[in-house]
Amino acid sequence: MADEVNSTLGLLNGIAKREYYGNAEITDEFLKQELFPDYPEQEFESVHSKCSHILKTIASSGMDDTQLGAYLTSQAKKKGGITEKQATAFSKFWKNNKTKIHNVLVSRTTFGTTLKSVSWRIDVKAQSKTVDQINTPAAIVELQLTNKTDPQKGDQVIQFEMDEEKLTSLTNSLKEIEQRLQSYVK
Repeated sequence: MADEVNSTLGLLNGIAKREYYGNAEITDEFLKQELFPDYPEQEFESVHSKCSHILKTIASSGMDDTQLGAYLTSQAKKKGGITEKQATAFSKFWKNNKTKIHNVLVSRTTFGTTLKSVSWRIDVKAQSKTVDQINTPAAIVELQLTNKTDPQKGDQVIQFEMDEEKLTSLTNSLKEIEQRLQSYVK
């Protein structure tokens, strides 16, 4: 089938829209009519099931290009696996949708309050109770937090000021957090 790549891409987009983006209007019947009208029902169900399973595996694993290539090669070599054209469609689809699907999965699994944005600026004190604090820089930080468990509460904004000493302490703590996270990744 010369159009197998496009049909598979369409099927993957349909599955993603329904499963990850919440579009309930996309049904299996709609996908079959639009993309595989000549397929018998059983053959379409087989292709749909295979594509859905492989997409869920790729998404839940958060595969990079190398992992994806190896996984699709193994699926293509498997008896009853996918074709080379379907593997090409998966590669194209994942290249274009990896970040969006990843963000949806992360948002589904995030509970409680999360950091939405950070903004900051540097101010120089022009007035102070003591002369030695005049003309000292201070970082003004604003954190915007969002509550995933109770969206009605709206966003919460926290503002605070840090001098050079506090900023250095915060930076060192963040470096330590980064190092610990990296030790889990390796």
